[in-house]
Amino acid sequence: MASVAYSTDHFPETSVRSNEHSHGVIWSAISAGAFATAALSLILLALGAGMGLSAISPWSGAGLSSTGVGMAAIIWLVVTQVIASAVGGYLVGRLRVKWVAVHTHEVFFRDTAHGFLVWAVGLVISAVFFAALAAAMATGAARTAGGSSGETAATAGDSYFVDSLFRTEHPATDQNELAVRAEASAILVHSIRESELSSQDRTYLTQLVAARTGLTQPDAEQRVNDTVAAARQAVDGARKAVAHMLYWLFVALLIGAFCASFAATIGGRERDRVPAI
Repeated sequence: MASVAYSTDHFPETSVRSNEHSHGVIWSAISAGAFATAALSLILLALGAGMGLSAISPWSGAGLSSTGVGMAAIIWLVVTQVIASAVGGYLVGRLRVKWVAVHTHEVFFRDTAHGFLVWAVGLVISAVFFAALAAAMATGAARTAGGSSGETAATAGDSYFVDSLFRTEHPATDQNELAVRAEASAILVHSIRESELSSQDRTYLTQLVAARTGLTQPDAEQRVNDTVAAARQAVDGARKAVAHMLYWLFVALLIGAFCASFAATIGGRERDRVPAI
């Protein structure tokens, strides 16, 4: 009995409460924090979209400009990541088990890793949701367009080559307006896709513009050149805008990862301060 009492005195609760063989990753807490992060992200993005639609106006001189709306969207994206990731990280820190007989540096590392995992899983959940939403919207649009939409989409890319088979040296001015515009649009799209407008396309488009507008050949050619340059500039501007938004999305996601990891350490410290009953 004395030996038993001796062993109990020298090894109080450490041998009983030691959990060095327990798992270092608590997936139940991570799942809870990730779903909270994804839900808050969706709610805040919906709120930001509503405020953005309320701030813009179709009338000139009213509402925010495109630059102002873009900056507001970037700021709100960063705010969304900070709030949602911080809440999810703090939740995973508070909901995890209390690691006993583990060094404080190891506890700090585990809390940081849990916060990062919450951010990563929440990001994947949000991406899957938006992908499913986009697929559902695309399916609904295809059904609304009717059964012939598939055939139209399949032949739209070949309209340029089909139109080139029926070109004449002198385009008639009594052609249908929609057909003429569709043919010109196909030529413009093809010219943007290629490195430059071919000489045959330029000559035919110039003749088409001259026949429809009554302009002289040099004026029609100048209009064609200006239109092609403006179309390419618009496409290049859209490309730069998308790249700019993706850069800021990268920065916002990095900020979200940091906030989730840091908030998890705060929640973990609060969790460890709670005494066991």
